[in-house]
Amino acid sequence: MEISAAGRLEVRITAADVGKRVSVRRLTDTEDTTEKFTDTVGVLTSWDSGVLTITRKGGESVRISESSLVAGKVVPAAPARRRGPSATYPELARVSSRAWWPVESERLGAWELRAAAGFTRRANSVLPLGDPGLPLDEALTAVRRWYGDRGLPAYVQTATGAEGTQELLCAELEQRGWTREVTAELWVGALAPVADRADASGVELSRSADEAWLARYQRKGVSEVALKVLGSGPSVWFATVPGEGAEPAAIGRCVVDGRWAGFAAVEVDPALRRRGLGSVVMAALASRALEEGASAAWLQVEAENVGARALYAGMGFSAHHAYHHYRDGSS
Repeated sequence: MEISAAGRLEVRITAADVGKRVSVRRLTDTEDTTEKFTDTVGVLTSWDSGVLTITRKGGESVRISESSLVAGKVVPAAPARRRGPSATYPELARVSSRAWWPVESERLGAWELRAAAGFTRRANSVLPLGDPGLPLDEALTAVRRWYGDRGLPAYVQTATGAEGTQELLCAELEQRGWTREVTAELWVGALAPVADRADASGVELSRSADEAWLARYQRKGVSEVALKVLGSGPSVWFATVPGEGAEPAAIGRCVVDGRWAGFAAVEVDPALRRRGLGSVVMAALASRALEEGASAAWLQVEAENVGARALYAGMGFSAHHAYHHYRDGSS
């Protein structure tokens, strides 16, 4: 916290600091009237009528009364990463988007409107990496119209928790009635340790998702549009661990894009979990990605997927930023 030369805590932020990353301490009254301090770190997204709104790394918004502040200061835009490959949010947003192409897209300034007949939110949402070239309300009207013409709900994909992410846009969407439906995280890590983690000699690799692979994939009844999305990306690989029956014991997907290898759809037969098959699949895909010149890895994982998070943390992955899908409240 900010301390003056006289040793007193001081509030050194104002409404002019909206948009900056701040650290504040406030006084909180408990039920037994004992006073205590609570610290909050995040992006200051508004300061109106005596109330501050701070968006934390995971996207949660905290409202704080100005009168309860006892200290506050502006802090660096993002903490330095202690491990894993260095990357900016825009770089990772573009790489992850190229690994999951929509079947149709259109530019609105620096926003990309994406559609794939409703197959996954990622392929059917706006990726806003800059200025749409219109005032926000006009841009959102254009977004609603574009998705409405395709019979789809309007979604905007945003991110929080790293340098260059979109806490202010999240706050603007929430003020306009857009609802955050899904929050997940993008994790990054070094690629070589993933390849070294397990013996992958029994894994079959293919350039396309065959019937066996699709039988294990969690989204049953995959359409032609879904097959196009699954097969999209600079260099796509599908991994299969054969099972005793018609369905594989485990599957996975990887897209190699320059220095990056992106992992997805790592799924294991529920009866065979906790036997290391997920590690085997990822090791096989990582080895192939290394052969193609990649050195860094990324993947996306939801907060409630405890098993997957433990697996990836054990491989050396860590969270880079959180991302969210906001749905238009009027659709």
